[in-house]
Amino acid sequence: MAVPKRKKSKMRVRQRRGQIKAAVPGTVTCACGATRLAHRACPACGQYDGRQVLDVGEGAQQD
Repeated sequence: MAVPKRKKSKMRVRQRRGQIKAAVPGTVTCACGATRLAHRACPACGQYDGRQVLDVGEGAQQD
């Protein structure tokens, strides 16, 4: 089994990992037509994966 001869420095590891991050967040179009972030509930209609998960009706926001 191959073993590295030397430990990789934190800087080298972080530089490599920094290259694979997405520059732009993934956006998708909801069933209601609004644009939302992927894997998040729609802020306009409150649906996620075809079911209602948020109450976005009149007076739903309370402090």
